[in-house]
Amino acid sequence: MSKYVSKIFVTVDVLVINKISNEILLIKRLNEPFKDCWALPGGFVDENEDLEQAARRELFEETNIETNEMIQIGAFGTPNRDPRGHMISIAYQTYLIDNQIVKAKDDAKETKWFSINDLPELAFDHLEIINSIL
Repeated sequence: MSKYVSKIFVTVDVLVINKISNEILLIKRLNEPFKDCWALPGGFVDENEDLEQAARRELFEETNIETNEMIQIGAFGTPNRDPRGHMISIAYQTYLIDNQIVKAKDDAKETKWFSINDLPELAFDHLEIINSIL
């Protein structure tokens, strides 16, 4: 029996909503693919890492935000959603907690709040992820 090795990777994306201003937090990507494009904070799930923990880690690494509440909003796995290969993303939603300092870190070049009604062009299928909860 041959050993099967999957070529599918798992990522997480986090939709951070500011309930007061009705805005969504996006990051400007520092690296390819989609370098300098706006995207949801997120990244690859590490081996032996829980999905929700990966979402919390990626959110903190890229935006400095820590949150207690993570709501899983769906799985997105259309082939070719990511030019690097077949990626399945588990998307989460959370809300900004008062008094948190948001700043770009790790592979995020910049962070910015955008009105839900006036979003820029987004990397990957992140607009589909956002629209799935609106």
